[in-house]
Amino acid sequence: MDLPGLLCAFLLVVCCCCRRATGVPGEAEQPTPELVEVEVGNTALLRCGPSHSLGNLSHVDWFSVYKEKPTLIFRVRQGQGQSEPGEYQHRLSLQGPGALALTQVMPHDERIFLCQSKRPRSQEHRIQLHVFKAPEEPTIQASALGISVNSKEPEEVATCIGRNGYPIPQVIWYKNRLPLMEEKNRVHIQSSQIVESSGLYTLKSVLKVQLVKEDKDARFYCELSYRLPSGNHMKESREVTVPVFYPAEKVWLEVEPAGMLKEGDRVEIRCLADGNPTPPFSIHKQNPSTGEMEEERSTDNGLLVLEPAQKQHSGLYECQGLDLETMIPLLSEPQELLVNYVSDVDVSPAAPAGQEGSSLTLTCKAESNQALEFQWLREKTGQVLEKGPVLHFDHLKREIGGGYRCVASVPSIPGLNRTQLVNVAIFGPPWMASKKRKVWVKENTMLNLSCEASGHPRPTISWNINGSASEEYQDSERVLSTLNVLVTPELLERGAECTASNSLGRNSTIIILELVSLTTLTPDSSKTAGLSTSTASPHARANSTSTEKKLREQESKGVVIVAVIVCILVLAVLGAVLYFLYKKGKLLCGRSGKQEIKAVSEVPRNNTAELPHTGQQGRGEEEMQDSQELKGWIDIQH
Repeated sequence: MDLPGLLCAFLLVVCCCCRRATGVPGEAEQPTPELVEVEVGNTALLRCGPSHSLGNLSHVDWFSVYKEKPTLIFRVRQGQGQSEPGEYQHRLSLQGPGALALTQVMPHDERIFLCQSKRPRSQEHRIQLHVFKAPEEPTIQASALGISVNSKEPEEVATCIGRNGYPIPQVIWYKNRLPLMEEKNRVHIQSSQIVESSGLYTLKSVLKVQLVKEDKDARFYCELSYRLPSGNHMKESREVTVPVFYPAEKVWLEVEPAGMLKEGDRVEIRCLADGNPTPPFSIHKQNPSTGEMEEERSTDNGLLVLEPAQKQHSGLYECQGLDLETMIPLLSEPQELLVNYVSDVDVSPAAPAGQEGSSLTLTCKAESNQALEFQWLREKTGQVLEKGPVLHFDHLKREIGGGYRCVASVPSIPGLNRTQLVNVAIFGPPWMASKKRKVWVKENTMLNLSCEASGHPRPTISWNINGSASEEYQDSERVLSTLNVLVTPELLERGAECTASNSLGRNSTIIILELVSLTTLTPDSSKTAGLSTSTASPHARANSTSTEKKLREQESKGVVIVAVIVCILVLAVLGAVLYFLYKKGKLLCGRSGKQEIKAVSEVPRNNTAELPHTGQQGRGEEEMQDSQELKGWIDIQH
């Protein structure tokens, strides 16, 4: 070694010896510092050596070492502490001999703290403070654009962000609960961090993956792993899915509802494919005449709605699609669609009619692609008359006339049926319910008279009196006529007559008008009189005397009730009077009464002085007893 080199080495040794001699803190031999862990915001307790060796440290200096540069932050003299000006001036306090408390710990407090004591002996102790802060719940955002399986390199799947943690947490990505590792040309994880003004870290991690078709339902999430003084911890984000685009390989046709279809159903024919996005579709139906497939009017997403489905919708259908990425045409397998039907029901004769006593046969016909069953029902009762297409009548009667319904149905398909209603007419003169009837009326009031008749052909109705008349046709055979008239003495004397006639004859009903009298009134005479001014309403049978009968029944019932009540009251009063007279002795009955009178007449005159006293007392008691018994008897009668 030359002379300059020896000189440099000598100077270096001298400098080191001088620095050690001056006692510069931190430059002596540095043992492993004591480790103290604390969470952000908590208080850290710094001890100047092990607790058993603290003793009475009356002279201690505390230093903060940052980038190997010690800074005096606290002094202890004679057991009294004092903070030095600076960032720790208001956060340090003395906690017993040789112990210092640092409050409101922050991330930048993570450093080495040094204490030096010279009394009673010289010693030095180093403390490494580690600061921790749990990050917030991680947030994840999936790629909204989607990823194509035809991409040649990994595409961004999702981004995970963990905010305000210390130190920087570790991120782990998962797919379907399995961790993802870096893989060349397949998986790439790119992470970065930002230091906030508070000293905390915000971590951002981007996952890029080259996806395949099987990943269309894959679920991704991220996990943040971090450490606290209490141990290791982790937080998970929610799971997300990413749109995966892949070409279709298969196209098929689906019909709803499934099972056997019938006319009137709502039928949906839908095209489906195993690609994403779904390619545009068109639906084609085979022309039965030419055998060529012809396009049907459907939506762009391949939906054809048949509502209501009809017989002509049956046939062969197929879907045609086009993959926009590969521009390859796609074709489904043809599928047969069958709409079961029942044709319109035809009944012969269409307008059945016959004379009374003759016979009549009704025949029902219909067509279907399935086996049919026929039934005949009476329209007004719903009663099943015959099972089969033929309904036969022998010896026609007026009562047979009316509606009959033929039902053609397919037993194997519930709800598939057709019906036809026919009206059987029986030729005959007009028919009316009664020849004569009474109506109770009040003079000088307006009155509605009604009359109903039926027959085939349908009759017309005329009246023998003047008034405002109107006709209402009930059906093809019945007619109802209503006449509004003023009740006059002439009308009361003459009465009214309605006559129904058709080409086969005529019939009539006589209406007798009876004036309402006091003997026919009920206790509520005004109400009864009011009811008596109208006959049966047009909705009732005009030939029936229901309204008049009800009125007369009400009046008769009222008279009977009044008579019964009056008789009961008269009997009760009469019985009470007789009983009272009997008790008073004024009613002489039988031999005992005569004997009592004779006995009283034979009383000597000289005893008359005694009679007022005994007689008055006896009669007073007897009269009181009689009055009480009479009152009780009347109460019982009431």
